[in-house]
Parts: sequence; structure tokens; C-alpha cells
Amino acid sequence: MRTSGTPDGSVRACLVAILERDDVPAPPADHPEPLTVWRNWLGILGLGLVPIDEPRAFNWPGPWVAVLADGRAAVAFGAPPGLAWAPPGARFEDVVEGFVIAPADVALWTPPAPHAVAEGRVEGLVLAAVAEGPPHTVDEAIAHAGRGLEGDRYFDGRGTFSNTYARGHDLTLVDAGLVGDAVGSRRNVITRGIDLNALVGRRFTVGDVECFGQRLCEPCAHLERLTEPGVLRALVHIGGLRADVLSDGTIRVGDAVRASD
Repeated sequence: MRTSGTPDGSVRACLVAILERDDVPAPPADHPEPLTVWRNWLGILGLGLVPIDEPRAFNWPGPWVAVLADGRAAVAFGAPPGLAWAPPGARFEDVVEGFVIAPADVALWTPPAPHAVAEGRVEGLVLAAVAEGPPHTVDEAIAHAGRGLEGDRYFDGRGTFSNTYARGHDLTLVDAGLVGDAVGSRRNVITRGIDLNALVGRRFTVGDVECFGQRLCEPCAHLERLTEPGVLRALVHIGGLRADVLSDGTIRVGDAVRASD
């Protein structure tokens, strides 16, 4: 998306208009990856930005983000499409890119029902020193805010999906009661007794370490390549949780895992 440094905030304004919510983040004008900031935030909501191959020929009865040649953005709508909201002087003929805001999984995209999140425990801790390297278990690990666990590949930004501007790579958790090989899932914290999916968008603690649940840690082809065929399908929606580490501390096997709110 050609949005780096857009001073008028038109991309954010489009997201506000389409989602009808005013808490859409506003990256600084000089941020090198504004798209990553918005993808991070949408991920908490179970949403994502899906690129459109030929936006000027895209027939969609709902709204979508149309990026203009000068980097500004507008809200396109209709089949055939036009600009429903646009900055001054914008024309549909100037559209060069387009993005649909879509749920990551249509079947799961419903408002979460309020329910109690049970307390759980840390049953295991798993680190891998390098990307695609073999995982090993430890009894305790030192956590650092914004970095993750000492000794793990993501702590030093060496993980396969490491990105300075992306969130949700500090810590991964998985429920031992739902997966057959918790260590083989390559998640950092193996838990039992707490609903990890219910922690998306919430603060929680692992021992004394405060964390924030960014999004589900869904399986992917990369994980299946490192493990065995069938892992991708087996872990859909039960692959665990991606979280940010908000405070420093030590996590130990046996520590409590609790929702903070």
C-alpha cells in the first residue's frame, strides 16, 4: 500500500468510516510501515486487509479502501464501484490499489459472548534458539517487555516472522489439553486450564509477567513443513495465542495464567 507518510490521515479515515469506530490507530506520519500497524490492530478484531488484484474492475456491494495514485485513500462502494467518500479532487480513475476489510474466519466473526476465563497453569516452556531450529524445554525463562523470552529466536529478532513493527511475536501459548504434541507445535508456553482464545484483545499475566493477547496463533504451511503433514488442519482455531510481553519478569513451569480484566 502506498501510504507511508500520508499526512492527511485519509487511510485511517477510511478505516474509521468503514468500521464505524474511532479507535483506529494513527501511525506517525514518518512511520515506515503504517500498513503493519493497521494489520496488527485489525488482527485483534479477527479482521484483516485483503488486497484486490484489479480494483477499478472490482464489483463489490460493500465498502472497501481505495488507494489513489498520490497515496491518499477513499472509500469505494458498489457494483459497479464508485467513490462513496473521498478527499477533495479524488477520482475513481485514480485508484491504483484496493483492500477489503474481511474477517479472518467468517464462521468465527461474531461478537464474543461474555464468559468467565478460568485460571490456568504453565505446564511447559519451549524455546528455539534459531529460526527453524529444534525446540527444547526449560523449567524457567526470563521475559522482557517488547522482546519475549531470552534464548528464543524471536527475542533477538531472528524468527521466521520477526518484524520490528509487527505485534504478537513476543510470546506464543498453546493449550496442552487441545493438541497432541505441544512441544512440537513450537509455541513458547504450554498451558492447561485456561481458554486461550478468550484472551484475544485482553491483558493477562503469566506468573508475574503481564501480557496482551494480540490474536490467535493459527497454524500455517511453514509449521507443517517443520513438523509433519496434517498439522495445519489439526490446529485450526486451537493453535494457541500470540501475545505481547508488557513487563519484565521470570516465567516458571507451574506459574498461574490469569486474565487481568
